[in-house]
Amino acid sequence: MKSSDTPDALIQDRLRRLGLYGLLASFHEIADKPWLGELLGLEEAERKRRSLARRVRTARLGVFKSIADFDWSWPSRVDRAAIDELFNLGFLEEGANAVLVGPNGVGKSMILKNLAHHALVRGNTVRFTTASDMLADLAAQDSAAALARHLRRVTMPRLLCIDEVGYLSYSNRYADLLFEVVTRRYEAGKSILVSTNKAFADWPSVFPHAACTVTLVDRLVHRAEIIEIEGESYRLKEAKERAALRTSKGPVKKPRVTGSSPSIRASE
Repeated sequence: MKSSDTPDALIQDRLRRLGLYGLLASFHEIADKPWLGELLGLEEAERKRRSLARRVRTARLGVFKSIADFDWSWPSRVDRAAIDELFNLGFLEEGANAVLVGPNGVGKSMILKNLAHHALVRGNTVRFTTASDMLADLAAQDSAAALARHLRRVTMPRLLCIDEVGYLSYSNRYADLLFEVVTRRYEAGKSILVSTNKAFADWPSVFPHAACTVTLVDRLVHRAEIIEIEGESYRLKEAKERAALRTSKGPVKKPRVTGSSPSIRASE
């Protein structure tokens, strides 16, 4: 056994990582105390909890349904094995991307948010945003310094999730900004998860006058897993089911309100 692997050395390493230098300096006096291991466990658990809470706030996931509630039988086409593989987070180690392609309402955002949350729980930094929110925020910066600062916000996290690419058409300025984000993360070897309702062949209609679209797509799909989901909108299905349920119950009858009988009042 290496000296660095002895029980005392491992405890000292935990103290050092936690920054508990007072205890570390007095280690030989407290090494045999029964409370030391419990104290370290409590401190590590609390720091892990606070770190996760901070990263969840920074990620801006909002409210979402668990992937356990995803109805895999609803899409007419979905590669569940490929999506399950993404949850292993191997693509993060490779610096690879993943793109979910499909029409509105088939669960792309739900899958993206669950992947983001899973990455957070596994200790990674994450940022989740819609394409419109991210690009509008970057375009609104009125100085080069402010733009550089906001670009760092989307470049620094281990995982960047961009939802709803293709739902709107964007100007050349927005196209250039998305190109900058993709390029910076591509060069840094950091992963991007994207959801889009447009096939890549239709992306020129999303950025109708941009010269960088072909290069943008090329860098995004290089080392990328592209997963297509086909089917009708699940939200529309739920809306139809609610409407059918209301119809089956019939119109809601208002309760009749009656006053006291005149004959009764007269006899009082």
